[in-house]
Amino acid sequence: MQAQQSVDHAITSRRSVRGFLATPVPRGVIEDILTVAGRAPSGTNIQEWKVYVLTGSAKQRLSASVLAAHDADYERKKRKEPPLHAEEYQYYPRQWFEPYLGRRRKLGWDLYGLLGIGKTDYDKMHAQHGLNYTFFGAPVGLIFTIDRRMEAGCWLDYGMFLQNIMVAARGRGLDTCPQQAFATYHQVVGAALALPENEQVLCGMSLGYEDPAAVANQLRTERAALSEFAVFRD
Repeated sequence: MQAQQSVDHAITSRRSVRGFLATPVPRGVIEDILTVAGRAPSGTNIQEWKVYVLTGSAKQRLSASVLAAHDADYERKKRKEPPLHAEEYQYYPRQWFEPYLGRRRKLGWDLYGLLGIGKTDYDKMHAQHGLNYTFFGAPVGLIFTIDRRMEAGCWLDYGMFLQNIMVAARGRGLDTCPQQAFATYHQVVGAALALPENEQVLCGMSLGYEDPAAVANQLRTERAALSEFAVFRD
C-alpha cells in the first residue's frame, strides 16, 4: 500500500511548474531520473528517445539563441510579416472544437489572470511565452529529439518516456514543465546543439525545484471526471 501511495502521489502531484529556484540539481540525480525513465515501454524495445541535458553556460547559450529568434519573429508579426520559424510537426488540431477549445482557453486565461495579463496585452504575452526559452529559470534544461524516420507509433512510446521522467522527478522532490514550444525553433536548437540531420526536435523540459514565490505557480488545473473519458462495458 505504501508503494502504491508513493507512486500515486508522484503522478497526481505532477504539474507544469513555471518558475524555478536556482538551486542546482546534482548530476547523479539527473542520471538516476533518466535511467529510471529509460524503462519506458517501446515497440519491440527500440527505445527511440534521445535527450540533451543542459546546465550552466550551455543552457544559457541555447536560451539566448532561441530568445533572440523568438523576439525577432515577434517584431515581424507586429509588421504583419510571416515568422521565420515554425514547428516541423502539427501538434494541435488545425480547427479547434469542443470540449478541447474550452479547456485550452480556460488554461490560458487562468494563467494570464494570475499574472495580470489582459486579452490585448500582447507584449506581456510575448514576454511570458519567452520564459519558456529560459526554462523558467530552472537549473536544468532538457531537449528531446527523435529520429525523423520514425513513425507515429514511436511518438506514443516517447510520450511514456517523457511521463516517466516527470514522475521520477516528483518522486525525488523535483518539478518539471514539458515544453513543446522549443519545437518552433528547431533550426536554432539544432544549430546550437550541433544536431545531426536525422534528429528532429520533439520538445524541451524544465527540471528543478519549484519557486513557491512565483505567481505562475499558483495555477492549479482541473481534470475531466472519469465519466467523461472512460467507457465501461460488461
